[in-house]
Amino acid sequence: MEIKGKSRDGLIGATLGFFIGFAAVALFGPTANKLNEIMHLAPVAIGFLVAMPSLSGSLLRIPFAAWVDTTGGRKPFLILLVTSICGMAGLTLLMFLRYPAGITAGMLPLLFLLGILCGSGIATFSVGIAQVSYWFPRKQQGSALGTYAGVGNLAPGLFSLLLPLALAGLGIAGSYLVWLIFLVIGSALYYVLGRNAPYFQLKAQGRSADQARAAAAEHGQEIFPSGQMKDSLARSARTPETWLLVAIYFTTFGGFLAMTAWLPVYWKAFFGVPAVTAGVLTALYSILASLCRVAGGGISDRLGGVPTLFLALAFTGAGALLMTLSHQSGLSVTAEILMAAGMGVSNAAVFKLVPQAVPQAVGGASGWVGGLGAFGGFMIPPFLGAIAASQGAAGYPEGFGLFIGLTLISLILVFVLRRRPGVVRQPQPAA
Repeated sequence: MEIKGKSRDGLIGATLGFFIGFAAVALFGPTANKLNEIMHLAPVAIGFLVAMPSLSGSLLRIPFAAWVDTTGGRKPFLILLVTSICGMAGLTLLMFLRYPAGITAGMLPLLFLLGILCGSGIATFSVGIAQVSYWFPRKQQGSALGTYAGVGNLAPGLFSLLLPLALAGLGIAGSYLVWLIFLVIGSALYYVLGRNAPYFQLKAQGRSADQARAAAAEHGQEIFPSGQMKDSLARSARTPETWLLVAIYFTTFGGFLAMTAWLPVYWKAFFGVPAVTAGVLTALYSILASLCRVAGGGISDRLGGVPTLFLALAFTGAGALLMTLSHQSGLSVTAEILMAAGMGVSNAAVFKLVPQAVPQAVGGASGWVGGLGAFGGFMIPPFLGAIAASQGAAGYPEGFGLFIGLTLISLILVFVLRRRPGVVRQPQPAA
């Protein structure tokens, strides 16, 4: 019997793969204004464009995360990354051949399609959540998952910062080419470094499920899958806690995706700042939210997932209120910082609760929560664009009122979750 790697190796490999794929959140946000200059799109169309990668990035999480329960995370990870490479290659080729004169409004459906393919990499999130959960004991999962998600979440912020700089020096085609090279090299690194948890390694060596479970337990694995992929999805779907966490995650993580995609448009359209400045301000939000997610894992280990959610959602709501009322750039920066802190910590708290609430089907639950929750990243930007279109310039801040409503609903759902018997309400000591 040979187990390759330790829990640390499993965390490093999954985090690397997620970081590589998750950058697609920023695929069109920093370039939307350049594309709009030649395509003359309505605000709603811009909202759909920047949100398109989140469509596949959310829905593909459901089957691929559940697939982890049968085969481990390595194979699903690689398939999603290769699909993202195909989309990025197509987008790069299109820009080299047709930009700028050949890119017209009639090519919007093709951009949508390529965005969907690129967004497949975003779906690696739920695959990695399940993969890391199987590697670590329960008392360490808040910190491990917070580190995994927080570091991986840095990618959109970094790309929102770097892409406008690359556009100035390399143009849109050259910038996407560099992105494609990064994606290929990163995927190759995951192929080398990615590791399945002990149970799945033993199963691949020919052990029966019972033998693999017993041997993996000797290596410290505490959580094991039960049944096939459809069983994992069905079992988790029958658990009410799954759907409460889906709805909360729609606000916190779907909101994070939406904000990262929409903020470059907001800063450029409402305040008229240069593209590089809009990228810096978007990166401030995205990177801070990611770092707060890392810290949120440790906070959740100490306070418990439910109390942490109450506190973090209060920050999110306060930031959304300020964002709605603000007509000054300084106040808007303060507001986005509050929202970043609240959403980042909330996201960590949600996935602290997933393996506690649904321990028998972590992959399936991660798929539902991560997939349908992340669907907010696709649904919210078009609504923000519609409000901007109907209200004119004033609609850009008023659109953030949507987050106030979502946060209030989420606070009510956390109270309901707190009363569910399946949820561990007491904090667990950090390792």
